[in-house]
Formats: sequence, C-alpha cells, structure tokens
Amino acid sequence: MVGRPRKEEAPSGVSEMEKQRLANIAMVNQRMKAAGLSSLPQAPPKTSTAAAPKPRTRKPASKPVKKERILPTRTSSRLKGIEADSEVAKRKAEEERQVVEDTARAKRQRVSDDLQFGDILVSGKKPRNGDILWGVDVINKGVAMPNERTFGDEQIKNTSDKKLKALRQSLANLELWDAWLPNEIKIVPERIYSMTMHPSAEAPLVFAGDKLGNLGFINASQKRPGSKVKEEDDEIKKEEEEQKPSIRSPKRRNINLNPGDTDPDDSDEEDSDLEDAVPKISTLKPHARTISGMHFHPSSAETLYTSSYDSSIRATNFIKSLSTEVHAPNDHSMDEPVSALDMAPHSPHVVYFTTLNGALGHRDLRSPQTPSTVYQLSEKKIGGFSLNPSAPHYAATASLDRTMCLWDLRSVKKHLPLLVGEHESRLSVSHASFNASGQVATASYDDSIKIHNFSSASSTPMSSWPPGKTLSAEEAAPTTVVRHNCQTGRWVTILKPQWQRNPEDGVEKLCIGNMNRFVDLFDGEGEQLAQLGGEGISAVPAVAVWHPSRNWVAAGTASGKLCLWM
Repeated sequence: MVGRPRKEEAPSGVSEMEKQRLANIAMVNQRMKAAGLSSLPQAPPKTSTAAAPKPRTRKPASKPVKKERILPTRTSSRLKGIEADSEVAKRKAEEERQVVEDTARAKRQRVSDDLQFGDILVSGKKPRNGDILWGVDVINKGVAMPNERTFGDEQIKNTSDKKLKALRQSLANLELWDAWLPNEIKIVPERIYSMTMHPSAEAPLVFAGDKLGNLGFINASQKRPGSKVKEEDDEIKKEEEEQKPSIRSPKRRNINLNPGDTDPDDSDEEDSDLEDAVPKISTLKPHARTISGMHFHPSSAETLYTSSYDSSIRATNFIKSLSTEVHAPNDHSMDEPVSALDMAPHSPHVVYFTTLNGALGHRDLRSPQTPSTVYQLSEKKIGGFSLNPSAPHYAATASLDRTMCLWDLRSVKKHLPLLVGEHESRLSVSHASFNASGQVATASYDDSIKIHNFSSASSTPMSSWPPGKTLSAEEAAPTTVVRHNCQTGRWVTILKPQWQRNPEDGVEKLCIGNMNRFVDLFDGEGEQLAQLGGEGISAVPAVAVWHPSRNWVAAGTASGKLCLWM
C-alpha cells in the first residue's frame, strides 16, 4: 500500500507557488519509486535574487545610400566658343540627349534572332583578328562615309566614250576657290537653305539664304589681301635661302635702315596679318524666317527674288538698295510658308510659287492690288517645283505624298489645273527640277535620283503638246534611276537636284550634294560626270547650284560656309 507522500519542507524565502510546485514533484517521485522507476531530477528553486537581464544595446541605423542617375560628362560650350541659344548649341544638347536615349533603349531591346558567340561575348580574352568575326558587313544604305569618294580618276580613265570622257576630264579639273578655304568663308550666320549665282559671266557672284532669313552674298573674284605680294616675297626668300651658306649667323636687327624703311625681318608679322584676313561678305535680313528659294530673271539681273517660310516673296533691287514685298497673305495672322519660286524666261512680271500647305500659285507683279491666284494641289506639303523653260505653262511639283506631278496651267477647271501625269515613289519626293530639254530630275527619300524624259516618252517635244494632253503611267515613269544617298537627317538641308539653265557647252548637267562631303555632277542620261571635293570642306555641301551658263558650281553647308568650284 502506497502511503501518502511526505511533504518536503520548502526552503525559506520561497513563494507559495514554488512551494506547491515542489510538493507536487515530491509526490510524483514517491509514486515512481514505488513503481520501480527512476525519479525526476529536481530543478533548483527559483529565487527572487536571480540576476537581472542585461539591457539590449541599440545599434545606430545605417545611413541610406542615395542612388544617383548617371549622366554624360558635362562639357562647357563657352570654352568651346559655342554661342548660347544658337543652333550649334541646341544641336550639341540634342545629340547628347539622343546618345543617352539610344544607349538606354539598346539595353532594353530584346534580340530574337540567332546570336554568334563573337556577338555576345562579354568577358574573357579578346580574340585576335580572324579568330572570331566581331561584326558583319552591311550595305551602307543611308550611311554617310565622310571624304570617301565613289567616283574619281579610275572611272574617268575607264570611260570608252570619247565625248563623255572629255567632258568628265574637263569637269574633274574644277578646283575650289583658292583665296580662302571653305571653312573660312561663312557667307551667312546659320544653316544654308537656298543658293543661287548671278547670271553675269564676268565674275562669280554667289548668294545664299539661311534658316533665320539672312541673305549673304560674296564676289568670288576678290583676292586675299597681299596674296600676290606674298607669293613674290616667298620666291625671293627661296632664292636667297639657296644662296646662303648652311651655317647661319644669329638673327640681328638691321641697323643700316632709315627710320622710314621696313625691316625684312618683320615679314612674319605681315604673314600673320594675311592669315587673319577674311573675305568681304555682305549680309542682309529681308525675311523673318527661312529663305527657301532664290531666282534672278535674265531680263532684270539687278533684282533678286526670294521666297520664305514667313509666307512672303520679296524683290531685292541692288541698284536701288531696296527690298520690296511682292507677295504675302492679306491676313497677317495666316501662316502660308512659301517653299519655292520660279519665273518663266520670257515673262519677267509673273512669279510662280508653292507652299508647305500643298498649294501652287502665281502673282502678277504689274497688278499689286490683285491678290495671288492659288490652286490647292495636295493635302501635304509641296517641297519643290519648277517650270519648263521651253514650255512654262507646264509645272512639275514634288510632294510629301510621294508623288511627282506634271500640271498644265493652261487648262484650269474647278480651280485646279489639269493633271497631265504623275509618278509615285516609295517615299517622299523632295524636289522636281525642269531643264530646257523637257527633262525633270527628282530626288527622293528612297535614295534615288530619277530623270523623267517626257518629250521622248511621247515622241513629241512638250512645247508642241496641245491643251488637254495627258500621260499614261508608263509615259510618266522615269527613264533613268540613279542610286544616291538622300538620308540627310535633321541637321543637314534636304538634297535637291538643280539643272544648269543655259549651259554654254550645250550639255544638260545637274548637280546635287553628296552626304560624303562632295557635290556630284550628272548629265541628262544619268551618267556621273564628276565628284567635286577638296581641302577645308568640314561639312556636307548640301545646297548645290550651277552658274546659269558657265561651269561654276557653288554649294553651302549647315554651318553657313561656302564651297565654290571654278
């Protein structure tokens, strides 16, 4: 019989709860002994004198790391000589922003095509040439290769046609105006949009219009100050150097000179003055916005007609020193930017023009109170147009709607001239230029120069076409297509082909800017005649024009510089 467990005495200083717990343990141990089991270990009593826990130390909070956006290194435009708020400064900022955006976009772009190891290698030893193909060859469509010629002496040498070869050799001998380098001839302050040459054959007079409405002109018959004297002095010095012994005495001041004489040793200062000489250029500002076109009529060579994006056409008379507005909207709030202008050779009193709003119009200068006649030809802008010099009642327009259209201005019905024919390109057409033979040259963003020969297509000259004649799609198609890079981008003026109006050699020739910093010359059959270049051309000579009769070519760049070949 199991007796009642003896109650163990609790140590003094123990709470009632602890005493009860010890008594329960003692009773359980006694019962386990009676059953032959080992007893539970007795835990030490909890006393109120137990050590107090250590206070927790608070760690200082770590400072948050601020993530900064990585931006391109800042460069000072002031130290580089770039004027604030100028087009150059805006272009520089835009290019930097574009680089950052392109880099970020390229990192996020997913590639779905197959990848070669050489294209995706990130780390490891860089392979030697030939071990791994790091890049691929591409067709350089729309990619400019500065100063890389595509036509030169080799092509001229291999020309089998004797007449064509002689013409190529003659035009290849054209040289840049040597009085100043092109990068020294800043004819206008900003980007050149239009150019022309005065019809006088005595001296090359070049006119250029820029983005802000400035009109600059220069007489290229001028010589660099002291250039002839400098050449004679250089020859004399060369002869003296050849006669002198190889060991020279120290340079001394010539004390035998009179006070009014010039010491030859001061020639270095004169040379520096010659280097600082600048060409004489005159600049006017007849327009408030871009000058888009220029024209001299052969019967009034003292007057230059200019069109502008400020919706006006002005006649600048250089004898009267007066610029007169000959066309503008009646309402000053109307915005009708004029994109181009032209005049018929035998009609000096009528000016034809096109607008960026898609209209073609003409203005009779003899009736200043009569408003201009305007035909709305397209919903999109007309970038360029021209009249047929032999049949000026025919006009060719080039539009953003990708078409080149031929219009008969004699047949007007429902406020629209008769559409004789049209040709659609893959992309927008920049300009349509007529020559005296009835050919139209166009430049398009599909990287082509197209030559349309309407007279040969219909077997009769355009001057003998009756009113109401139309052309089929086959007859309006180009007879010649020449590959040409026309991807000018944002900072280069649109490339436009220009014919020589009255070539003295009787050969129809056109010129157009080349994105590789040249000017290309072609004949009426699309054969390339020459590629004009030279030292000092630091930008694309995008705006190129012929002298009306002589083989002189002028071209302008986006920085307002002039290139002139004679």
